[in-house]
Amino acid sequence: MSKLKDSPQYIKNLLMPTTKPPAGRRVWSIDLETVWLPFLTATNTMGDTAIPFDALGSPIRLAYDKDGSVKFSKSGRPVSRVAKPISDSVTLIRQNFVANIQQYAEQVATDRQEDYAKQIEMARVAGRPIVAHDRIELDKAIQLQLAEAIREAQEEAKKEAQEVAHPVAEKEMVTAQ
Repeated sequence: MSKLKDSPQYIKNLLMPTTKPPAGRRVWSIDLETVWLPFLTATNTMGDTAIPFDALGSPIRLAYDKDGSVKFSKSGRPVSRVAKPISDSVTLIRQNFVANIQQYAEQVATDRQEDYAKQIEMARVAGRPIVAHDRIELDKAIQLQLAEAIREAQEEAKKEAQEVAHPVAEKEMVTAQ
């Protein structure tokens, strides 16, 4: 992070911690009320988008089944959804965000090949003991599961063998007279 001073401000902003806790309904893991609605209203104000006012005014809608009836979850609660124009805008932003991250990484990898290669090698070396430890722990866990499964199968086989060797006699029914 010592070279953060050389990065563009928008990258610095993405990497700086914030203290705001998450609030209400989230779209793409980002709060609808405090982030998406103000942002989309601002983009409408600037003429960058034309999101309908009803979508911004009523961003959470009741969901309906194909037959037009109100949709309910398995727990019996009514299902809500985000208005389609907002959902579509968030999807577009997400796709563009991913494309910009990929483009940035590709540009850095191209412009600073040696530094980028060093970062990859340092990460690989630093991760090696973690991968080795995880592999050992996974092998142990699998062996324990296998031993437990064998033990359970042996117990089940013993029970079945006992039932065959000593069948429980059915009680004879006597009719009342």
